[in-house]
Order: sequence, then structure tokens, then C-alpha cells
Amino acid sequence: MSESSYRHIIRLFGTDLDGNRKLFHALCGIRGIGQRFANVIIKKAELDRNVRLGFLKDTDVKKIEEIIKNPLNFDIPLWMLNRQSDIIKGEDDHVIAANLQLVWKSDIDRMKRTKSYKGIRHHFGLKVRGQRTRTTGRRGAVVGVHRKTLKGGKK
Repeated sequence: MSESSYRHIIRLFGTDLDGNRKLFHALCGIRGIGQRFANVIIKKAELDRNVRLGFLKDTDVKKIEEIIKNPLNFDIPLWMLNRQSDIIKGEDDHVIAANLQLVWKSDIDRMKRTKSYKGIRHHFGLKVRGQRTRTTGRRGAVVGVHRKTLKGGKK
């Protein structure tokens, strides 16, 4: 390939990806796309996973974008999506990038509002998934023992 077709930075879904990285690892750099999902995207787009991202043609990049936007249209199994039967929309979706952070925040806010067990734990800043908290997970100001001030000697 010619040097003119190489791009150093490719922007996908609000994320700047390094054109020097291999396609597989570059796709994993997008928040919400893990290794398995990246592998399926590459197979559905019929691309080589070891090609450098900067050498991809615009048509290949558009195809990758289309697969990520509509994974169910490309026969990606439902269990691979990170948002199955969404509570608000009621449909299956794969959320990525900035939208993923918004969805996480809205889920946690909904748990806090409904005062579920997990919501209460989030509210107090405690561990949520059943981890032990007696000795680990301490953060914040250190609470120590204060010594009494020493009295002066005899006068």
C-alpha cells in the first residue's frame, strides 16, 4: 500500500484510535467493545485482524461503524450485546463510548431512587457486589489515635 493511504489517527464513535495499532487491539480501545466483540466485528466485516488500522480504506471503516451501530442486522448473537431488553426502551442494543457512561450513571441513579439494596450501597459509597468490607475497601481520611500532649517537666 502507498504511504498516502495511511492515517495516523482514526476517529470512531468519539474515540481517537492510533492508526499504528492492529485492528483487533484498536477496536478494543473503544469503550464498550471488548476482545470477543471486536473479534466478531472483524469476522463480520471480513477483514484481517492483524492489519494496521491506519491502512484501512474508508469503506472498511464505514462497514465497521455500521456493524457496531446495528449488530443484530449482521447476525451477531443477542447474548453478546451489553444492553439486553433495556428497561427504558425495551429493546436490545449495544451501547458504546460516551453513551455507555450515561447509561451506567442513569442505572445507578435509578437504583438510588428506588432505594434498592444496590442503590443504597451506591449511595453510601460501599461495595455493592457482596465483597467483604471489614478490613478492605477503606478510603478517605485516616482515623487514628491522638496522643495526649506531653506535660512539661518539673519547674
